[in-house]
Amino acid sequence: MDRRRREGTVLRVLASLILLSTLLFPIGSAASSDTLVIQSRRDPIFDDILRGFQSVRPSSMHIITLADYSETDITRLVREEQPRLILTLGDTALNAVKRIRTVPIISLMSLNLQNMNSSHPNLSGISMLISPERYIPIFSNLRAKRVGILYNPARSGAYIRRASQLAARSGIVLVLREVRSSKDTQHQLTSLSREVDALWMIPDPVVVTQQTAEAFFHFSQRERIPVVAFASIYLSLGSSAVLEVDRFDMGKQAAEMALKFSKGIDPEETPMESPRRAILKINRNVLRRLGIAPEELE
Repeated sequence: MDRRRREGTVLRVLASLILLSTLLFPIGSAASSDTLVIQSRRDPIFDDILRGFQSVRPSSMHIITLADYSETDITRLVREEQPRLILTLGDTALNAVKRIRTVPIISLMSLNLQNMNSSHPNLSGISMLISPERYIPIFSNLRAKRVGILYNPARSGAYIRRASQLAARSGIVLVLREVRSSKDTQHQLTSLSREVDALWMIPDPVVVTQQTAEAFFHFSQRERIPVVAFASIYLSLGSSAVLEVDRFDMGKQAAEMALKFSKGIDPEETPMESPRRAILKINRNVLRRLGIAPEELE
């Protein structure tokens, strides 16, 4: 009789434990993460950013790589996981969260951040536009007096106005060409022939696309003038120099922004920031072919 009583007690305890675990951890529920990371693709650049982010704000992360899936319902994923923060890396990732308005979003490495920022009160981030103050000394060291820039007024107008003022103080004239569509890029480049002694390639998504990027370097070769760009990928295509965002520091900068959100500061009250650190890289071979001593930029 005592044995049966003991067995009955054990079964009731087990049943209670099973019921409790079902209530606490429902079957099929997604594991909640503090930070949901949505990246456009797998990229060492993004890995550097995430390492910088974790160095300042260690947190549990769920990383979704959009290129690994033919279709992903990000809105449903956010509803199920209920993350405290969404971190997007790349333009495709930013576009994937455009319907989400309930979770703070920090966007990095996106050319479209500026356009979306004003219409999404839960969105902030760090642009890819390095302050023009950092570029002007490069052109001074190249002894460039007339620097050509192609830009879209809606995307980069404010940046170009600021750059023009700074350049003028250093005796540099920015020769500007407006591009309304990427189809205009080739024509506007041609219009700069014999008009400039350097090109400044800015991260404007209307001007610089996969189809138009090489046109800048063909123009550079024909005119024998240097191109200063914004990402190291362009060094192999013929850029003389690039001023590139410090990716690890960008991650740290994003983490500091996230800490503000966790203290109750609204993303709408946190303006989009410029990258605070940049790294200059040069293509020695291209510089020498143009008759420029690499030491001028080092």
